[in-house]
Amino acid sequence: MQADLDNLSKICSQVRRDIVRMVHAVQSGHPGGSLGCTEYFVAIYNHVMSYDNSFNMDGKGEDMFFLSNGHISPVFYSTLARAGFFEVEELNTFRKIGTRLQGHPATEEGLPGVRIASGSLGQGLSVASGVALAKKLNGDEKLVYVLMGDGEQQEGQIWEAAMFAAHNKIDNLIATIDYNGQQIDGKTDDVNSLGNLGDKYKSFGWEVVSCDGNNLEELIGTLEKAKSKSGNGKPVLILMKTEMGKGVDFMEGTHKWHGIAPNDEQLENALGQLEETLGDY
Repeated sequence: MQADLDNLSKICSQVRRDIVRMVHAVQSGHPGGSLGCTEYFVAIYNHVMSYDNSFNMDGKGEDMFFLSNGHISPVFYSTLARAGFFEVEELNTFRKIGTRLQGHPATEEGLPGVRIASGSLGQGLSVASGVALAKKLNGDEKLVYVLMGDGEQQEGQIWEAAMFAAHNKIDNLIATIDYNGQQIDGKTDDVNSLGNLGDKYKSFGWEVVSCDGNNLEELIGTLEKAKSKSGNGKPVLILMKTEMGKGVDFMEGTHKWHGIAPNDEQLENALGQLEETLGDY
């Protein structure tokens, strides 16, 4: 396990380098949440999920992932590229007009690994619930994963989907909330307090587990625990505590880097904190 953790940590470092370089290159994008969720993406795509990176849209017979908080596309794109869905060099096209790597994931250009356009917050849990229900109806035993933001929990559609998933016993669904306590306008507690999210989801009929999302070993253990709870009549939620901007000291723990790109000096500083392990694109 330790050898695997060491390898995953190296991938995390490279993905973080990709994130800050992509956002810097076009002076646009969302580094904070992307950096905070790096361990999650690296874990599910390199350790947890069963999938075929040759990619087919229907995902039959494989685990499927949906990103609801689509603004953290840099970490999604980097992870997909590093997992072989498309060439790493294509990261150079991030947020450029007419390319497949738009600021929020889109489907019209056919980027492998992306099954829905996302970033209109509140929609991902509905999509994932529908796909997971379809898998159950089709006798497909694979799982569906979805990542949401914590500020996104302020959207009403989330709670409609939460009711739907529990009512229909969609127990092949593992949802995760990036619980960093930050959103674009400040701390979630200041903008619109979320209360006790764990108790809320439990009251809706979900199984709930929690973890430190920046600790790979704990995160993987929790994802495996969530998998073990599938098939028991309830959807599963992971409350994943993370730190926005994780890995770059001047970006950590503040909403200010939600959607701000580093300048040249800041990029050099950030890259100095992140080991190049797989080769920059």
